[in-house]
Amino acid sequence: MTTPHHVPVPNLQIIPVSHICPHEEHDSQRSKPLIRRLRHTSRFTNPPIVAPMGDGRFVILDGANRYHSVKQLGFAHVLVQVVPYDSGLVELLVWQHIISEWSEEAFLAALAQLPALQRGDANDSNAIAIVTCKHTPPFALMPNEDTRSTNALLRAFVNVYQRQAHLERTSIENVEELWQLYPKAIALVKFKPYTPAEIIHAAQSNDYLPPGVSRHIIQGRALKLNFPMEKLRDNALSLEDKNAFLRSWLQEKFSLRNVRLYTESTYQFDE
Repeated sequence: MTTPHHVPVPNLQIIPVSHICPHEEHDSQRSKPLIRRLRHTSRFTNPPIVAPMGDGRFVILDGANRYHSVKQLGFAHVLVQVVPYDSGLVELLVWQHIISEWSEEAFLAALAQLPALQRGDANDSNAIAIVTCKHTPPFALMPNEDTRSTNALLRAFVNVYQRQAHLERTSIENVEELWQLYPKAIALVKFKPYTPAEIIHAAQSNDYLPPGVSRHIIQGRALKLNFPMEKLRDNALSLEDKNAFLRSWLQEKFSLRNVRLYTESTYQFDE
């Protein structure tokens, strides 16, 4: 991966929404309030991150809920940051899921209703996810024979608690630390790592991962743009004209020294 001291200027483009392919389902707990905000806001702040797939289309690396929201609102085009997988700027990890505000007994009972769910030893190297509950020994979710059925199993599994409980993503793996920080948590789910080829396959085949599993670390991510939303909403304005405006807008931002690169890791407390 490119070192933080050699990060290029973000490649920002406005592209057709129809050319974007998600690799994961959107999270309705996040997308519904986002749609309400985007419907009334005057500024587009954080562009989705996309990577070329080699066929004229782009896979979303981060921002599935933003993509879903602008699509639902009828946008023809959306502002994105293009970062190829082979650019040296992308690291692919996974999020862990914290399940909260539900009873452990109800959670386990709901899992028992999934006929395709196979439980196994938590130490099995073939596990696709490990579930650790507060009062139940950890267990593994085991894969079926092919990738499609594995992704379908994971979607069904995540859907159980996405509908009934509160889902939170985290990089924390220490369960004792997690129980202290999230007193209402009942379980932690650890997912297996993915490869870029698996992410692209999921997008091209519409065989989506569950929401909030893949985690792409992007060097030089563009945030807090505050790009005029009226330019994105205007479906009568051509794509070429929108990108011409974007280039002029970016030149002004840099000339006025409104752009700053932070190379250190940070915690933000205003999300």
